[in-house]
Amino acid sequence: MGEVGACGEQTDFQALVLELEQEQKMKDMLEHSILEMKNTVTELEKSLNTVENEDNEWKTRYETQIEMNRQLERQISLLQEKMERVRGSPTDRLASVRSFDQMHIETLNQVLKKLGEEKKGLQNQLKDYELRLEQEAKAYHKANDERRAYLAVISQISGSLKPSEKQKTDSVEMKRENQLMRRILKERILLLQKVTEPQFPKWFLELLKKPIL
Repeated sequence: MGEVGACGEQTDFQALVLELEQEQKMKDMLEHSILEMKNTVTELEKSLNTVENEDNEWKTRYETQIEMNRQLERQISLLQEKMERVRGSPTDRLASVRSFDQMHIETLNQVLKKLGEEKKGLQNQLKDYELRLEQEAKAYHKANDERRAYLAVISQISGSLKPSEKQKTDSVEMKRENQLMRRILKERILLLQKVTEPQFPKWFLELLKKPIL
């Protein structure tokens, strides 16, 4: 009868040991998963800082380009106003005509050519500024979209870390319960060993000598 009870206790103990090993594996896997997720968050935060720095650089270039375009537009506007005043004022128009009348044909052609080149240069400069503004605006919006994407991923991972921490807490509680069960079972087996002196396997006796974590 004592041998049957001892065998039953031994089977229960083996099952408990197996359960403890499984819990330890689950705990290790959970801690490894949490560590990987934290490392991922750290890398994403570093990438986010890089994107934010690039974002600020593009924003500065974007604002500078806008200001340059405004200055160019004001310059064009001033030239247009000057042309309108010359066209609207007979005195100024006649003065210009008289000054042109005093010029040689070759000089007039040179002035006309120079004005045409200046006009063409201003038009090309305006087109170049508009193209650069469009390109930098696209780059700015792209950097801003990347920043938002990083923030969304970080928020998602941070949210998933909370359940993982809860699972870790539950695992610790379960481990404490298993430790208590192991201590009780150890005491019962030691008591049986004193009363019936059963022949337990060597591995079993070595396991009993191990300290309870």
